[in-house]
Parts: sequence; structure tokens; C-alpha cells
Amino acid sequence: MRVLLKATLDTEKSNELVRSGKMADLMRETLDHMKPEAAYFGAIGGRRTALLVIDMQDSSDLPRLGEPFFMEMNADVEVCPIMNGEDLAKGLAQLR
Repeated sequence: MRVLLKATLDTEKSNELVRSGKMADLMRETLDHMKPEAAYFGAIGGRRTALLVIDMQDSSDLPRLGEPFFMEMNADVEVCPIMNGEDLAKGLAQLR
């Protein structure tokens, strides 16, 4: 199942990681581990935020996906099922 993982980073912790030069390596390691279909970064609500599209094979993948952000970045993490255009068309076709 395709999911959107939104990780809102703790400002103090992420400032510390940026200042120490560890943020780039930590983010690269995290993304290499998660292998997202897409990854976007920006400021949402004034906080550093990562938006990752991930193909989650099983609900037991949740700890593997969320824990790096919880443990290393003190992030708030949200996971939401999402669809692409093909998924939506398939789902709507089932309504007939």
C-alpha cells in the first residue's frame, strides 16, 4: 500500500544536527533505508518537514519507517494511505 509519511522535525534537534554537519548524512542514511518512491522537503507550519511517498508492504513496516525520525530527529510523524491516478481510477471503477 502506498503511504505518505510526513515527518515534522523538532526545531532544536534539527538545528543541532545542521550545526554539527550530521543532518545530510542522517537524512541520506534514512532515505537509503526507506527507499521512498519520492521525497520532498520544505517548511510546513514553520518547521522543517519531510514528505515521503513509500510503498508499505505490511503494517509491520511502520516501526522501520517511523523510528528513524522519532529517535534521531525528535520528529512528529504521520502516515496516511494515498493513491496515484491509476489507483484512484481502479478504485472508482469498483463503484460501478
